Amino acid sequence: MIKLKDVSMSYAVEQSRVSVLKEVTLEIKSGESVAIIGPSGSGKTTLLLLLAGLDHPDAGSIEIQGTQLDELSADELADLRRDRMGIVFQSFHLIPSLTALGNVTLPLEIAGDADARAKARDTLQRVGLDHRESHYPMQLSGGEQQRVAIARALVHSPPLLLADEPTGNLDKATGSAISDLLFDLHANSGSTLVLVTHDESLARRCDRQLRLDGGALVEGQTYAFSA
Repeated sequence: MIKLKDVSMSYAVEQSRVSVLKEVTLEIKSGESVAIIGPSGSGKTTLLLLLAGLDHPDAGSIEIQGTQLDELSADELADLRRDRMGIVFQSFHLIPSLTALGNVTLPLEIAGDADARAKARDTLQRVGLDHRESHYPMQLSGGEQQRVAIARALVHSPPLLLADEPTGNLDKATGSAISDLLFDLHANSGSTLVLVTHDESLARRCDRQLRLDGGALVEGQTYAFSA
């Protein structure tokens, strides 16, 4: 599903550049769930943005389902995200002028899907929000907004789901419910899940945990979290 080879990334800060990722090499198989963990500033979100084609590395190659991202134009990258990826952000990024149904329908309408509204309603039902389809984001709780965001990410049945701190802005009980929902939907769809998180319990639910520290990647089947 995902292949990274010698990926490096840095950002300009004043008169110098700060290295964020250093020669990261990684393979993720189809259907896996993988947590990316590490301290703040270690490059977790940067890695997710690179996988989504929303940023470009200084060096190295990124391949998604056999497609080299650096060979694609901006329009082709947008098509790749639309057709093959679902992205869940910590801050939801719902469109305030659209209802829950409208937010979930939007990616299908952009793709020209004639059954967009029916599929969106079905997906809202899967996340337990069919009774809130006519409500706007400001009328929904944080947990409900995140459910809408997850429904929007999954409505087109993408083979790859990228989630950036999906429970970070939620209270513990709501975050636990969202975690259960995310993993249930991942298991039922057979998608590949890449999850950036500070939540140790959430990371442990994944098949693998990958730790970024100082721009380097440490991989293992299990990871001993510090107390």
